Parts: sequence; C-alpha cells; structure tokens
Amino acid sequence: MAHHSTSQHKATAKLACGLLISSTDTLCRAPNDDRQNEGLDITHHYILLYFDNKLFQAPISDSPQRVLDVGTGTGIWAIDFADQFPSAQVIGTDISPIQPAWVPPNCEFFIDDAQLDWTWPDNHFDYIHIRDLYGSIDDWAALYKKAFAHLKPGGWFEDLELDIRAHSDVVTDPEHIFHRWNNVFQDAGEKLGKTFKIAIGSRMRDLMDDTGFVEVTERKFRLPMSAWCLDPKLKEIGQFVQMFVDGGLEGFGLYLLTQIMGWEYDECQVFIAEMRQALRNKKLNPYYEVTLVYGRKPEETTAE
Repeated sequence: MAHHSTSQHKATAKLACGLLISSTDTLCRAPNDDRQNEGLDITHHYILLYFDNKLFQAPISDSPQRVLDVGTGTGIWAIDFADQFPSAQVIGTDISPIQPAWVPPNCEFFIDDAQLDWTWPDNHFDYIHIRDLYGSIDDWAALYKKAFAHLKPGGWFEDLELDIRAHSDVVTDPEHIFHRWNNVFQDAGEKLGKTFKIAIGSRMRDLMDDTGFVEVTERKFRLPMSAWCLDPKLKEIGQFVQMFVDGGLEGFGLYLLTQIMGWEYDECQVFIAEMRQALRNKKLNPYYEVTLVYGRKPEETTAE
C-alpha cells in the first residue's frame, strides 16, 4: 500500500475540460460508493502482490518526467508512482472525483473523460498507464490511439485488463452458475456498448499492433478468486481477490442486472447468492484470467 512522503499538498479536483463529466455520460460499470472504492484499492494491492511490488512492467526509463494514469479511480497507483519517482510529474484522470485530498506534491488529479479529446498536447508523456477499464470504454481502438498520440516518441504505454468471467478447470456443466453469470454479464456489456471482452484472446495485443506500437509484449496470467492455491503467494492473492469479489458482487451485479438487463430485484438477489456460494466452494478452484500488454511509440512517427 502507499507510504506517502511527508511533503504532501492538498489536491483539488480540477476540471480538465472546464466542465464536469457526469457518470451518466460515460457510464461506470458499478456505482461509486465506499465499498466499490475500497475494491479499487484491494485490486491495487493484489496486483502489486502478483508483481512483487512493482508498479509497472514496461521497461520505462529510471527518470520518467511526465506520467499519465488514465481512469485513476482512487488515485492509489498514481500516488504510489509519484512517491517512487519524486522528480516525475504524475497526472491521474477519472470521471469521478474520488481521489484523496492529500497527495505527493508531484501528483495531480483531473476530472476528465478518457473517451473525449484529451487536454494535453501530443507527444507529451513518457509513460501512460491504464488498468481495469473493462466495461467502461465505448471504443478501445480510439483509446489506444489517444494514448499513442499523446506519448512522446520512445514513450511507453501499458494496459492491464481483467477477463470478468469466473473460470474453473473442473466446471463443465454449461448450466453451472459460473457459465450463466459469465454469459449474462458479457451480454450486458455488449448491450451497453462497453465490452467486458477486451481481455479475451489477443484483442489487446492486436490493438497495440494496429495502433503502431513496437516492442509489444503480452502477458497472460491467472488470479485465484479465493485462497485455494497451495503456493503461499497465490494463496494470499486469492484472499484479497475474494475480498474484492465479495465486496463488489452485489453492487456490480445489481446495477447491470436491473438497469441494463431488466431483471427484478428478487431475481437478482437469488442469482447473486448462487454465485457467491459457488465462489466459496473450495472444490471449484475459481480464477480470473488477466491480460497485460505494453509497447513503445516508435522514435520517428508521422502524425496522421
């Protein structure tokens, strides 16, 4: 978790485009409340655990100067990065002003919609970081193109996304709650026009290649959804993933099922309870699949 320097300043939410973007304009996949925000911080923790406390995987320089965290959420990644690189200017953007008031002096937060025109000039950032925007983006190709345009030549872009499907190597029944849950939420994402399928297959790597990034690296890995692994590190990760799932299952599920899919409240509660029970079944060994990609903007590019 973040250990902030003593030389901090009070941040104020700034409107990058001069207006506040409502969450109804760019739809969040879950409501902003304390439980959901805590889930964002838990996610940060288990990702750090997986990567042995390394905040990034792209081979960025030892002294990045301008860094952008798109969809920063609570700002925890941006704050940690600013602490690690005190000479860097770290900017976090989000449509929701849920970041803390006290942050390192080299960290700023802006209210900004990543799907609209970005405030900053082209060829501006050394490193752009995105994580867990699944279910929030209308046009992933456009988002990657924005990142490419605003990177300096030679700068790095990194994106980590979760495949929201609950996987199990022992579940084969197509009517099992895992499969029914996976199908309905993938359908909800497609109905919204904000896919949950971005981390499936080679979509992210293909987007990187199509956008023009070079030295593209793709890593796929599994995160246990409970503490069923024998490996101590994965067992601890599983405990935190289970905390994340338990905390967000109802808010995530109720919103999409009632507001997008038109289910009745009682029907949703039964469905969510069945899913929660299955996730706690130690015989099923559930896990998420995660995709990480990073790539570099070529040194010489021609603006389109």
